[in-house]
Amino acid sequence: MTAEVDVSQAIDYLVGRHVSSTAEAILEDVLTRAYKGRTALVSSFGTEAAVLLHMVANIDASTPVLFMDTGRLFGETLRHRDKMVERLGLTDVRTLGPEKEIAREDPDMMLFSHDPDRCCYLRKVLPLRKALEEFDCWINGRKGHHGEGREALPIAEADGYMVKVTPLARWGAEEVEAYHAVHDLPRHPLWEDGFLSVGCMPCTDRAANSSDFRSGRWAGKGKTECGIHLPTASAMPMKKAQGC
Repeated sequence: MTAEVDVSQAIDYLVGRHVSSTAEAILEDVLTRAYKGRTALVSSFGTEAAVLLHMVANIDASTPVLFMDTGRLFGETLRHRDKMVERLGLTDVRTLGPEKEIAREDPDMMLFSHDPDRCCYLRKVLPLRKALEEFDCWINGRKGHHGEGREALPIAEADGYMVKVTPLARWGAEEVEAYHAVHDLPRHPLWEDGFLSVGCMPCTDRAANSSDFRSGRWAGKGKTECGIHLPTASAMPMKKAQGC
């Protein structure tokens, strides 16, 4: 069978098995059975990241957690990361950074202002793609209430040869708030200051509309995604994925 068929079968299995499962049940299946030892959680340690980090830590605190330090993050994000790692006992947090070409292509650190897509690619997409090559499955924290086409997210989908799992696809803002409250999880330090979604400092502002979760990201640039969730199959090396 081809890698494409393997991935398709794995997705059919996960989607079919977890039609009404909780996020915790989805994670338990992926981390302890279907893709045991071959899954990474990708986390921004942003405003809602504590939810998935807490769930994963409760199942297996040694799960690899991939964090992109773009070199342009808020200091609050880095401190929040350190606080959450200590609080949850995560033992394999891997901090990724841009490759050497960033110095050549962005010598004055102003690439974000005239080519934000290229800036995101060099600082986030490329480092993540390289780090994911050793895995067959990755977990992300997107949620339906974020808007921008995320309302109908599947819990599992193909990402090149990999399976991408979205355990919180069916969650709304109320569920996120409730989980924080029940488990007494700290929020990102900028949350109370109106930053509902936090990325790189030059491209993040307070949300213009409290009902538009990502309205403070790349404001005025006609851009809504950094690129790590855009189709990548044509750019991904193909290998036979195992699982399920």
